[in-house]
Amino acid sequence: MLIGSYSFTLVFISLCVAILASYTALDLTGRIATAKGRAVHLWMAGGAFAMGVGVWSMHFIGMLAFTLPIDLGYDVTLTSLSLLIAVLSCGFALWLVSQP
Repeated sequence: MLIGSYSFTLVFISLCVAILASYTALDLTGRIATAKGRAVHLWMAGGAFAMGVGVWSMHFIGMLAFTLPIDLGYDVTLTSLSLLIAVLSCGFALWLVSQP
């Protein structure tokens, strides 16, 4: 049986990234709500990117914090796809909360 361990430094960094991403998302919802015209779409795209990268980074740093006694690797294509899914999901969430 493989016994894994966590790097608590990386877990703490992951927690800090999650807090910053949450603060950014809350701040951006306020900006989206007060924006007019084309600025709404720009704030939405920027917010989706910032929030998606924050969520994805928090998760990825958490995965890197876990170590096993065997070598592990990550597929670049799947990793990039997971980043895209995070950004699109956060874009949908921002759009949803900005509806009247």
